[in-house]
Amino acid sequence: MATTYDFPSDLLAGQEELHQVRAELSALLKRLPWSVAPLDGFSDSNGWRKVERPASPGWTPDEQAEVEKLRQREHELAVFVTTHRFWTDVATPERVDARTRLKHASRRPETG
Repeated sequence: MATTYDFPSDLLAGQEELHQVRAELSALLKRLPWSVAPLDGFSDSNGWRKVERPASPGWTPDEQAEVEKLRQREHELAVFVTTHRFWTDVATPERVDARTRLKHASRRPETG
């Protein structure tokens, strides 16, 4: 039978927010130009695959600030989750399993 873990609510909340922040950051980075600084486009077909990039206008100061804010929050949450006091109560051989289960846990109660 699989082990179940009684994750504290603050750890669950931290993990859920970490998922949300990472999703926001990923979506933002996909919308932004490929280069932070303005750069000309290029095409290179000399490598093992052809690489092309259009000219990039760069990121605005507001876009740079938003990316930095999300990265900082992601870092804070990752540190919170990985150093939470809960992990001291989990036997070392079980920590990988517990961490994996936390990543897939939901704070919302399941409905039948």
